[in-house]
Amino acid sequence: MPEIVSASRRTDLPAYHARWFANRMRAGYCHWIHPFTGAVRRVSLRAEDVIAFVFWTRHPGPLMPFLPELVERGTPFLFQYTITAEGAPVESHGPTLAAQIGRFAELSRRYGADAVLWRYDPVLLSDDHAPEIHIARFADLAARLEGMTRRCTFSFVDFYGKTVRNLARVEAVTGMSFHRPSSEEKRVLARNLAEIAGERGMELLSCCDESLVGEGIGRSRCVDPIAVARVAGGEPPELPPRPTRKDCGCVRSIDIGTYDTCGFGCAYCYAVTSRAAALRRLAGADPDDTVLWRPPSLRGVDLAEREVGEG
Repeated sequence: MPEIVSASRRTDLPAYHARWFANRMRAGYCHWIHPFTGAVRRVSLRAEDVIAFVFWTRHPGPLMPFLPELVERGTPFLFQYTITAEGAPVESHGPTLAAQIGRFAELSRRYGADAVLWRYDPVLLSDDHAPEIHIARFADLAARLEGMTRRCTFSFVDFYGKTVRNLARVEAVTGMSFHRPSSEEKRVLARNLAEIAGERGMELLSCCDESLVGEGIGRSRCVDPIAVARVAGGEPPELPPRPTRKDCGCVRSIDIGTYDTCGFGCAYCYAVTSRAAALRRLAGADPDDTVLWRPPSLRGVDLAEREVGEG
């Protein structure tokens, strides 16, 4: 059964694993290893088995030379493209804002405004990150991206254990003090962002927080049949809901990424334990392997012999 392939919530695949993806796309399949059970799954990447690719990134440059191959074989794709202008120290090793805007504009020009969806995500509040700062920053970014996209997804940071630890490191160095916003603080800021987005021709969507939906704010589905239909043409694919957490609106997809394999070092990231851990894994990643990253216990093992099924 054809599926949407997420590439990937677990890592910035376009930035760090573009060559691996191109190799697997040409081969027609990849392997994915469950992070908790170790089960090996085979995922078909053949054109007839992929409804669309959803790429998650803040730096698509390394992947862009391979996109014409997807166009040629007729596989739709869209980008969930993060631009927050947060910068160091919270986003310690990300691309420059100028580079991000430039790549966003290039993707939109080549593939259309429906293929590039802006993420102002996550919103992080502290004594140095007051709501007024976000309003001004968002207004500037929305002005720069006007006409290049029709959707903007936002969310407030989730304080997972690894996120708390990584933000604590930033606090220790900078003296910042991050806090969990109240419901009212979220609501007021969200309404301000929605007004700005609307003025720039964008729909603002709340990711995983239905309490903010309404008054000009829609519910986000980052893996969204309607968004896929806009780039693919035809009717939206009929896929069952498959939420990844509370209030998630996504439909079923297959994610082919691996945790701790993105080197940008964003302190709020739920997918990376630490940048040092990610760099160690990146050093051992092989673009010619069938799996994005192979744990030491499976080095030298033919993963085809360990497959437990498709999916």
